[in-house]
Amino acid sequence: MDRKVVEFHLAPGDVSAVRFGISPGHELVHAVRVLLRPQTVPLQWGWFRSLEEHRPQEALRLIAVISGIDGYMPDFLTSTPSGDMTPDDELARLREVPDELLRIDLAKMLDRSTGVRHEEIRALREDPPRARARIAAAWEEAWEALLAPVWPQMLRLLRADIGVRVRRIGERGLGEMASTLHSSVTWADGTVSVRMRLHEEVVDCGGTGLVLVPSVMHSGRGCSVLTQRPAQPTIFYPAHGFTETWYRDDGAALEALSALLGRARAQLILELQQPLTTTECAALADLAISTASHHLHVLREAGLVDSRRSGQSVLHARTPLGEALANGR
Repeated sequence: MDRKVVEFHLAPGDVSAVRFGISPGHELVHAVRVLLRPQTVPLQWGWFRSLEEHRPQEALRLIAVISGIDGYMPDFLTSTPSGDMTPDDELARLREVPDELLRIDLAKMLDRSTGVRHEEIRALREDPPRARARIAAAWEEAWEALLAPVWPQMLRLLRADIGVRVRRIGERGLGEMASTLHSSVTWADGTVSVRMRLHEEVVDCGGTGLVLVPSVMHSGRGCSVLTQRPAQPTIFYPAHGFTETWYRDDGAALEALSALLGRARAQLILELQQPLTTTECAALADLAISTASHHLHVLREAGLVDSRRSGQSVLHARTPLGEALANGR
């Protein structure tokens, strides 16, 4: 099947303005979409099974009505992502969405809906103040039920991903870092291209830069993009280190492994959720590079870590034994 491509053209000023962000709103909408079609995202099954049986059904239904199960979702549900964006910030912004923006985005959803859903969206669009209040209340209820219990784990994954990406820019350049975001992303001559299923577009970033946003809830579904003004051009991509056990609190695992391996080696085993260089391991575990190298050597000798050269760097990854140990199996 032919794939569409969205191209982000970066001028010199855009390159210096590329930044990373975190989007609680994006994560929540995709969490609701996982609930609608859990069979399509097996890596989220553990999180799905961990949810409380009693959920705010009306709140989840309303978000599902306005966001759909796939593809485009209303831009007003997510603000421009930033590194310090909190769920409270997102909710406060949602409560102040201008009437006209809400009408415009809901009109786009009207074009993508039929039947009862179409009529409900039409009614929401005709009364923006009431719609905004209902949507914000539903957002808050859904957040508390779905993501509030696991937000610390999600935030740790997202921040770790950003830390790794920023270091790669410093060590290898923006182009090489961009090409590792996902298999659907390529970089050439100042253009970031993202292969998409349905959408294609050429976006001139126009000196405003490009926002790169790691995602936990969208992992396993490739990348998504935000291209329409006034939103800043944005690429959402799967976070590094995403496994089926992402939702578990690592605190207990760290304590148990520390008793067995020592805290530094236990931390390294838990951080190696994807291949990392020695420098990246050292930074994530807050160790000197020489100390991290020593501990990785010990873990390699014990058969818990495999190390292979990649260009000028050495990449370390957990072996199957290391995976079993890290995941408590």
